[in-house]
Amino acid sequence: MEHLLAALRAAAETTRLRVLALLARGELTVGELVQILGQSQPRVSRHLKLMCEAGLLDRFQEGTMVFYRLADAGGVGEALNTALISLIPLEDDGLSRDHVALTEIRKERLEKAQSYFRQNARSWDEMRSLYVAEEQVEAALVDMQGKKQQGRMLDVGTGTGRMLEVFSPYVEQAVGIDLSREMLAVARANLAQKEYPNCQVRLGDMYTLGVEPGSQDLIVFHQVLHFAGEPVHALLEASRALSKTGMLLVADFAPHEEEYLRADHAHRRLGFGEKEMINLGVQAGLKCSAVKHLDGGKLRVTIWKFETLS
Repeated sequence: MEHLLAALRAAAETTRLRVLALLARGELTVGELVQILGQSQPRVSRHLKLMCEAGLLDRFQEGTMVFYRLADAGGVGEALNTALISLIPLEDDGLSRDHVALTEIRKERLEKAQSYFRQNARSWDEMRSLYVAEEQVEAALVDMQGKKQQGRMLDVGTGTGRMLEVFSPYVEQAVGIDLSREMLAVARANLAQKEYPNCQVRLGDMYTLGVEPGSQDLIVFHQVLHFAGEPVHALLEASRALSKTGMLLVADFAPHEEEYLRADHAHRRLGFGEKEMINLGVQAGLKCSAVKHLDGGKLRVTIWKFETLS
C-alpha cells in the first residue's frame, strides 16, 4: 500500500504527468526534457529523482549523458504508468506543445545522423574496421544463421551493402534499406560491381520497414541500433515483419565509454548490455536463443540471435 501511495504522490503533479506523456513515446535525456519542458535542469532533475524513487521511471547513464524511460520491470510503477497514460488528455494545449518540441528534437537527431552518413558514406567500411575485426563479425553472424537456405532477407541500415554480400549465398532474395541516398548509391555500386543478382537496396528506415507482416525469414541489424533513439520500436517493427520460423540477428557494441563516438559520429547509445538487449527483444515479442561476444580492435561486439515467441 505504501508503495502505491508513494507512486501516486510522485505522479500527482503537472510537470510529472508531462514527463510520463513524453517518455511514453520513447526514452529521453535530461537535457532533452529540459529543452521540451522549458524548466531549469535542477528543477527537472528533482522531478525525475522523485519519480525514479517511486518506481515510475528507470534511470541509466551512458558516459556523460543520463537517459530516462518508463519503468518496465513490472509491479506498481509499470501498472500505474499504463493507467495514467491512458487517462492523460493528449489534446491538452500544453501537451500538444510538448509533442511539437519532441518532434523537433527527433528531427534534429535524424538530421545529425543523416549528415554523418552523407559525410562518411565512402569510408564507412574503413571506419568500422577501427573498432572490431569485421571479418570476424561476419563469420560469427553466418555461423549463428547456420549457413542454411532461407527465403527473404532484410538488412536494416544496410550502409555499403556488405551484409547483403555476406548472406547472398544463403537467401533467395535480399533487400537492404537505408535512410541515406549516398549510402544507397555506394551499396548499389558495390553490388553491381560484384554481381549479386538476388540483392537490391531501397530507401527506408528501421521504424517503418515497408514490408508485409511475417514476410521476412532473416532480418539483420549490423551496427545499426546504437544510432536508434528508440531501439525497442525498431525491434517491434522487425518482430512484425519476421516470419514464424524466421530469425533476427543483431550485432552491436557492448557497453563502452568512448564518448567521442556520440559527439563525432552520431551514436545515440554507447553500446548495449547483454541482458538489456535481451529485455528489449522480449518487449518486442522476441526470444533470444543465442549470444556471442567478440573481442577485437578497440571495442567488444556482441551478437544476439532472436526468434519469435509464438
